[in-house]
Amino acid sequence: MKTELVSLSIPAGTAVLSIALLGHWLMVPSHIVPIERRVPVTQPAGASLLPVVDFKGFFEAGPGKPEPLAMQPNPEPPANWPQFRGPRLDNISTEHVKLMRNWKNPPPRVWQVTAGEGYAGPAIVDGSLYFLDYDEKAEADVLRCLSAADGQEIWRRGYKIEIGRNHGISRTVCGVADGVVVSIGPMCHVMALDAKSGDFKWGIDLCREYGTTTPDWYAGQNVLLDDGKAILAPGGSSLLMAVELKTGKIAWKTPNPRHWDMTHSSVVPVMFGERKMYIYCASKGVVGVWATDGKPAFEFTGWRVSMANVPSPLPISDNRLFLTGGYGAGAMMVQLIDNGGMVAVKPLYSLPPEVFGSEQHTPVFYKGFIYGVIPVRAELVCLGLDGKTKWASGGKYKFGAGPYMMADGCMLLLNDTGTLTMVDLDSETFKPIGQAKILDHGHDAWGPLAIVQGRLFARDMTRMACFDLREKGGGQ
Repeated sequence: MKTELVSLSIPAGTAVLSIALLGHWLMVPSHIVPIERRVPVTQPAGASLLPVVDFKGFFEAGPGKPEPLAMQPNPEPPANWPQFRGPRLDNISTEHVKLMRNWKNPPPRVWQVTAGEGYAGPAIVDGSLYFLDYDEKAEADVLRCLSAADGQEIWRRGYKIEIGRNHGISRTVCGVADGVVVSIGPMCHVMALDAKSGDFKWGIDLCREYGTTTPDWYAGQNVLLDDGKAILAPGGSSLLMAVELKTGKIAWKTPNPRHWDMTHSSVVPVMFGERKMYIYCASKGVVGVWATDGKPAFEFTGWRVSMANVPSPLPISDNRLFLTGGYGAGAMMVQLIDNGGMVAVKPLYSLPPEVFGSEQHTPVFYKGFIYGVIPVRAELVCLGLDGKTKWASGGKYKFGAGPYMMADGCMLLLNDTGTLTMVDLDSETFKPIGQAKILDHGHDAWGPLAIVQGRLFARDMTRMACFDLREKGGGQ
């Protein structure tokens, strides 16, 4: 195929999550609710029309206590799921906890709490679970800290901001690092708190301060915490920026002369030789900046998603990136090339949406294959790095727009209505291990999953819950 090189001179010196699904009608069996066409709520233009938010807001303490989820005996330190897509930002659990393979009985539910409408998945660190919520009665974004063991609330801190339903409200995953928890609200308010006490540290209104345009269906970008900084992609006056976690000071900003806007995609770190880049799918293309100072490394306009760009770039070995989207975008594999003082982006191949695509979730790269649920048929597909399909789940197993992740050599998939499926990925064909309805009356169960010590954390539109998937003590 014809290839294209896009280069820039190198200057000196990463559910949910998830947004409301538009457009496509999924070919699904009768037990899965069809996806409706969503119409975004139009937001006011101009910072002068936006309310000033008091980030310190209000604080409430609860009876919950942090309780690390450790098995006994356990040779490993307590595990965490500190931000979007987990500890390595790949949506693959690093734990050596055996999960149940006998699905005669469903995995037991450990606890469940109600939540405001949305898809914001959890982050779990040192026995505390953090997730961003919206309290409609108080008209406030609320960052909630729960006990991961029993779901009791430890504390909550919120700030008042009037937000109407836009097929869900909150849809981003918090990040926790260096004792700080950071959230991005639906209207692009960034708040940092002390992770233990909930004390306010700093806040940024991206729309008022940087001219960010809130995406349709509200903000879906998940904050990246890396090297003591929060990495954000506001668009507006700053394409990307780094904020010091401890102080809230701006470490660097990337100019945005082409006026690329924020999307629902999230920033990912990628090593390019000895140097680290942050790569982001913005509104008009893909950009890479150097992690040290935010200066541009490349811009690539050969990939964009016309309706809503949600999946993040997926790093592949040998400086390759796998880009995918919904609404007819399909997928593309590109390679980053060191070209004597230049970074070039070379398209390797493109795939039509009937072969591979994703409207909400970022695929998983595992043992040389790419796994994802394609919207055209709502099937799980195993794709080789050559762009050829190895296998698909077929018409009997449909997954819709729900989340998926890897743990204990298996894939865990939650469909739109709260049915969990476990699939063996060491097989040469699609091999389901078990399936159970875990969210009894679930709908739009699109929030990213998390797993810690064999406990799976999942949510639907209005509930967050914990399930025990361990081989011993699980659903045996």
